[in-house]
Amino acid sequence: MASTLSDRLSRLVKTMRGQARITESNVQDMLREVRMALLEADVALPVVRDFIATVKEQALGTAVVGSLNPGQALVGVVHKALTATMGEGVADLNLATQPPAVILMAGLQGAGKTTTTAKLAKHLIERRKKKVLTVSADVYRPAAIEQLKTVTAQAGAEWFASSAEQKPRDIALAALDYARKHYFDVLLVDTAGRLAIDAALMAEISELHAVLKPIETLFVVDAMQGQDAINTAKAFKQALPLTGIVLTKLDGDSRGGAALSVRSVTGAPIKFAGVSEKIDGLEVFDAERHAGRVLGMGDILALVEQVQQGVDLGAAQALAEKVKSGSGFDLNDFLMQLGQMKKMGGLSGLMDKLPSQLAAKAGHVDMGRAEKDVRRMEGMIQSMTPLERRKPELIKASRKRRIATGAGVQVQEVNRMLNQFEQMQTMMKKLKGGGMMKMMKRMGGMKGLMGG
Repeated sequence: MASTLSDRLSRLVKTMRGQARITESNVQDMLREVRMALLEADVALPVVRDFIATVKEQALGTAVVGSLNPGQALVGVVHKALTATMGEGVADLNLATQPPAVILMAGLQGAGKTTTTAKLAKHLIERRKKKVLTVSADVYRPAAIEQLKTVTAQAGAEWFASSAEQKPRDIALAALDYARKHYFDVLLVDTAGRLAIDAALMAEISELHAVLKPIETLFVVDAMQGQDAINTAKAFKQALPLTGIVLTKLDGDSRGGAALSVRSVTGAPIKFAGVSEKIDGLEVFDAERHAGRVLGMGDILALVEQVQQGVDLGAAQALAEKVKSGSGFDLNDFLMQLGQMKKMGGLSGLMDKLPSQLAAKAGHVDMGRAEKDVRRMEGMIQSMTPLERRKPELIKASRKRRIATGAGVQVQEVNRMLNQFEQMQTMMKKLKGGGMMKMMKRMGGMKGLMGG
């Protein structure tokens, strides 16, 4: 959905550039584009109708502020309406209850419930400092219990054993009893998904809800599901008092209509979004930021957060001191920089969050290839001796051949990597003097790209 909507809107902003104000006729053009983009994104028709009506009403009452043209003002209105449709601000998990706080995970098979359970466990351990227990009440898919065991271990939480011979109700009660006795803060209950909604599944999950009295009942839905997500959401809404939604696979090439539709149908806030396959690939959902992403404004805030989490500030500080003292930037430092970039989700992870204009400028770069190059560079540096890493000037022809063989690459690639290292070294030397200010000034020229 993101690219279609932002493409259509940016074309419209251009065509409306010469017009002085928002009128009934140019609003019609704009709304036609928005309607088409939403329908292509598989947003449910009733949701599209309500959305368009809201935008029209707000747009016609909007005065165009000084430096904006009508197109830009309309994009502002659409951004506001998107944010409102997906839920204002951030809806956090409610854990205010006598421990353990029980969180029931519901959804269809294939939506990513089990992985999401583990991602949520990791989030609660790291961000909320909670002691977390997970249990699987999915007795129909033998692999589900084992899968939860594996991903729970990756998340650093504790797993409560269950087996396919047990009844879901008994599993839930045993896990709750264990969680109470061992002072767990949170119990995450993964439930059975079916390939389609059926009465037996709904009766079972309603019974689990009655037995566990969860403080949160989260509906896990695949962001790529489109129209189907609506029917699923309706059925679950009737069977359970849903308190929140988790959208999975939001990083896929999804048309993203589910984000708009599910929120409208269930009335429950979207609390989390799955943004990668990794165990830490779960973000607290922020409607305003997601609306910005959809409209091609990028998500600079998420980028900043990702950088803060991924960067080892101590190591960065030590490197800055080292460069300042004049002892130079060596291949060990270069290797550390490459590692930091991988921690931040690699190049493609960073690219996703850039505004579309900037991303388009970098669009000619083959991300897959660039990430492969980074891995190769790491391999080459790891094939060097500690002395070579500290004193790259020692690396002459015979050493280059040995390094190339060790890393499984050609000698030219070792040369290319050393050239890139030298460029970085030169840059670091400049930063040592007053070069930092010059560099910041040069980067100031980028502001024009972001419309600043």
